[in-house]
Amino acid sequence: MPPPRARWNPARQRIFLSALLETGSVVRAARAAGMSRSSAQRLRLRLAGTPFDRIWEHALAAHAARMADPFAPAAPEARR
Repeated sequence: MPPPRARWNPARQRIFLSALLETGSVVRAARAAGMSRSSAQRLRLRLAGTPFDRIWEHALAAHAARMADPFAPAAPEARR
């Protein structure tokens, strides 16, 4: 019998979003959550307009801003 397919759950979503903020890479973030890039993209499409989608966008923007100025102080929410 083949192993059960991994499914997105709240814990995997948190791991993914944290890794996305840290790496800026959907591929690496999906891998950290034990999922594929394509399944992450499908999840985002399915959850368009939800907090998951908005946090995804924020994580990419925050990562890009941090890379643009690595010496800038961390945002307050990132220091918690």
